Amino acid sequence: YVLIIINVVFYLATLVAPKGYYPWGPYYTLPWDKITYYLGLIPYYLTSRPWTVITAMFIHANFTHILFNMIALFFFGRALQWFVGDNRFLFVYFLGGIIGNLLFVGLDLNALTMVIGASGAIFAVAGALVVIRPRMRILFWGIVPMPMWLFTVIFLGILMIPGIAPAGIAWQAHLGGMLTGLAVGWFYRRRLRLSII
Repeated sequence: YVLIIINVVFYLATLVAPKGYYPWGPYYTLPWDKITYYLGLIPYYLTSRPWTVITAMFIHANFTHILFNMIALFFFGRALQWFVGDNRFLFVYFLGGIIGNLLFVGLDLNALTMVIGASGAIFAVAGALVVIRPRMRILFWGIVPMPMWLFTVIFLGILMIPGIAPAGIAWQAHLGGMLTGLAVGWFYRRRLRLSII
């Protein structure tokens, strides 16, 4: 709940933040609100704004963006938190978000593109959850029952594949987050088995 509240506070702050034209590379300026511009991750400016690898996770483009991310965080996050505890959940969340953002940067270091949103972190949470409880039943859109592994392959999978992911989707961050979650989830699953034994 705390992460959701923080994300909502940042989103509301972007709505009231001062707006203006800000430098976009060496030759252009573009209109942004001040918070999004300085907290969103722009690979071109990463060396002068290293904090954006983390802060970009708390910035969202619009109401739909934050709504779907927070719904996913609520359901997947609550489930993973129940299985592994608060600290391990937070570790997956932030590590997945950071690695997802770094993968985005690594694929085009000088890109004049902004990546924002908690999606990489949420994909990490989903990745860890699918390893720990692959057969856990979920209701897609609250209607269609399916196992967690099937939801991950079909619906999350299309958001991680270049050429298939919709335009404007940072598939690199999604992929980095998911791979991180799968790896950490495998480690957690082994630890959970040991603790049960």
